[in-house]
Amino acid sequence: MASVVHVLSPQAEELQARRRELAQLRKNLAEMELQLSTEKAELNLFEIRYQKVVGAKYAELDIVKAQVLSLAAKLYPKAETFNEEAEAAREQAKEHSEKKENPVSPQKEFSPPENLKKLFRRVAKKIHPDLSSTVEERNKRNDLMAKLNQAYDKLDEEAIRSVLAEWEAEGFGENTLELGEQLELVLRQLAQVRNRLNHISAELEELQLSEMLQLKNNIESAEKEGRDLLQEIANDIEEKINNAKARIRDLAHEFI
Repeated sequence: MASVVHVLSPQAEELQARRRELAQLRKNLAEMELQLSTEKAELNLFEIRYQKVVGAKYAELDIVKAQVLSLAAKLYPKAETFNEEAEAAREQAKEHSEKKENPVSPQKEFSPPENLKKLFRRVAKKIHPDLSSTVEERNKRNDLMAKLNQAYDKLDEEAIRSVLAEWEAEGFGENTLELGEQLELVLRQLAQVRNRLNHISAELEELQLSEMLQLKNNIESAEKEGRDLLQEIANDIEEKINNAKARIRDLAHEFI
């Protein structure tokens, strides 16, 4: 008995090929989103630690600087810049104080287990906004992607599964689309995914070049050598504070 050979139309063949391409890009995208979310979470955790150890010192230093400059302005009233610089120092102190008010996480490192990373990839492949076909769907996917990143930052597996359950309950799909419409959708998704991959690459590169990440890397390298570079920075600022306070005493004596 002769076997039946199903011959696909050129459009159907194109759709299959593009879907295979999209499937691979979706894997790549999920992996890149995971990397970006992980690096952001690690940097955020370091910034909280940095503000706890160093931020308060900088705020105190700025306050003392403002006091020195205010005294200098009284001693040298013709030098108008002293008052302006004093005000700038007070504003800087306020900024450092506000940063210090952020809640401090008990974690020293962001260490998601492999099963949580795997779950993140799985959910990201399903819900990613660049796979949307309508504005309504994109809005929903954006909302869920934000929830996914927040849940991952907290290492909350249950919350990540809730995101997946919420998406599956929405029932978005392309079952009612004609062949040509399906191909058009897949081509649009391919373009959107490639664009997002480029954006993630640029954002990762920007993170790598940021001063805070470079400081983080330096501090981690020092820790491997047995040095507490973060505390060394704090001690250096403390010395500057003491020197500035001595300067205040010297200026105060000039009024006597």
